[in-house]
Amino acid sequence: MSNDIRKTMWKAMSDSPFLMIGLDHSLQHSEPMTAQLDENADSEFWFYTTKTNRIAEGGAAKATFVSKDNKVFASIRGVLKPETDEAVIDKYWSKMAASWYDQGREDPSLLMMRFELDDAEVWISDPSIKGLFKLFTDGKVEPDMMGEHKKIGL
Repeated sequence: MSNDIRKTMWKAMSDSPFLMIGLDHSLQHSEPMTAQLDENADSEFWFYTTKTNRIAEGGAAKATFVSKDNKVFASIRGVLKPETDEAVIDKYWSKMAASWYDQGREDPSLLMMRFELDDAEVWISDPSIKGLFKLFTDGKVEPDMMGEHKKIGL
């Protein structure tokens, strides 16, 4: 079952790769970032930022994800590290990424971060008929009637 929920999470993220990212040791709020996903890398993702961004120093971090249909929710833990591999930085570069940087790919403020995933807690909202009935008739709804919830290693 963990493998299915993992695939569901990655599929939802590929449909809408927007996450809230924050550093564990910081009192600053998380901020929205666009993940660059690789279909062959299911334990990391990347995103472009700037060297002066609040998360540029890296370290232990959390990402929060909600799918665009509001059926998949994930709290992801891992470590943020600067990506130094020029091939990786070039691989995900796009017109959308370029629009954030005055000098495009050569902008001196450009920084790519790699989020190395440790684990996640994932909720899949897929209510059973019994759960929906109870929900609409003011009955007591049990968590397992509303979908799946698993802690998974990444």
